[in-house]
Amino acid sequence: MKENTSIPPKSSKTAPCQHGPVQKKPSVFKTQEQKQLDATRAQLVVFAKDFKHMLRMKDEQSDKLKKAHAQLLTYAKDLKVALEAEQQKNLELEKSYTDTILRLARASRYKDEETGAHIDRLSHYSQAMALYIGWDSTKAQGLFIAAPMHDVGKIGVPDSVLGKQGPLTEEEWLSIRLHPQLGANLLEGSHSPLLEMAREVALTHHERWDGSGYPHGLKGTRIPMTGRIVMLCDLYDALRSQRPYKPSFSHQKTCDIMLNGNDRTKPSHFDPTLLEAFREMHQRFDEIYTTVQDIQ
Repeated sequence: MKENTSIPPKSSKTAPCQHGPVQKKPSVFKTQEQKQLDATRAQLVVFAKDFKHMLRMKDEQSDKLKKAHAQLLTYAKDLKVALEAEQQKNLELEKSYTDTILRLARASRYKDEETGAHIDRLSHYSQAMALYIGWDSTKAQGLFIAAPMHDVGKIGVPDSVLGKQGPLTEEEWLSIRLHPQLGANLLEGSHSPLLEMAREVALTHHERWDGSGYPHGLKGTRIPMTGRIVMLCDLYDALRSQRPYKPSFSHQKTCDIMLNGNDRTKPSHFDPTLLEAFREMHQRFDEIYTTVQDIQ
């Protein structure tokens, strides 16, 4: 029998087979780079939260602005309606004031023989002069309406004085000289710019540039421009018109008296600027006088 001399097989137990790279144990210490990355990540998280909060706040602010804008649009519409209503109210008031002035002017016609077409012409003279010296059309139109109030105070002067044929006594002259103040008293106390202009005209249309007028002897620029304009226009028409104490004068004679003077009228009575304007536009005055006459 043969001796078994073969080498016995080795044990099947061998070291386990390792696949892939060998795993290293994590280090218990972070590198400086890892620490910076972690810090940056934490900052980004905080920034994201803040940014999200900021966006939410912006959205809320935007909503508030939209609501505020809507409210402003509503207020604007309401304000526009209120403004239009106020403008309409003011327009109606001005129409009422104009009607008051016209009625008072009409009443003055029954008191004084020199009124009638005279006050109509005075409106046209005054407006033409105002436009010539540079007033805007709205203001000049106001003077057109206010000018007829220049003699409204004569309502308070006795008929015997207003209609007297011949020269007046000193006492009668004193009575006449009261009419500017009487007219101003009649028109004062209103908030209407139109009635205030009429009051100013009534009070100052007999004042003279050199201070020799009445009732207060105002001089130069202390006299309102409205009074200075109406004073010149009033005198022109008075010279052109027949009065109990004088005949009517031609346009040429009237211009000569106003520009060169006579025993009663002096160039120094007028604002020099207005007198020069009259010298340049006097033909317009003649046209108005010829066109606007009393209808019998």
